[in-house]
Amino acid sequence: MKLFYLILASSLFLSSPKVQSQSETDDQKAILSVMKMQESAWSKNDLEGFMQGYWKSDSLKFFGGNGITYGWEQTLANYKKGYPTAEHSGTLTFKIHSITNIEEESYYVMGEYFLKRNVGDANGTFLIIFKKIDGAWKIVADMSC
Repeated sequence: MKLFYLILASSLFLSSPKVQSQSETDDQKAILSVMKMQESAWSKNDLEGFMQGYWKSDSLKFFGGNGITYGWEQTLANYKKGYPTAEHSGTLTFKIHSITNIEEESYYVMGEYFLKRNVGDANGTFLIIFKKIDGAWKIVADMSC
């Protein structure tokens, strides 16, 4: 009978939802803070400010409708070309579906973006990878469509 209770207790423990640590909660709040800053900067057509959420490196990867882009500078140039005015950038809102820990100081974020614009609204989905670099959360890879 003791074996039965041991097996039952073990299965309940293993099947229970993962309890999130305080550090994961703090990480997620910090990541959301970066994304709120990005929403604000984008909505002011401050693309350089928006890009502060990205890793300023040639190793940054952005995968979108036009294929893969490498590097912070080229990603910014693509944004400036595609969203040259405030009418084109519009107002950005993110809807976050999941922030999931990959490994220590790395998370992936899945969600949707919504651009409300006079030139026509645009919506899509994204999967971005955040990594803590030099004490700051930065996007190191972005797949948006």
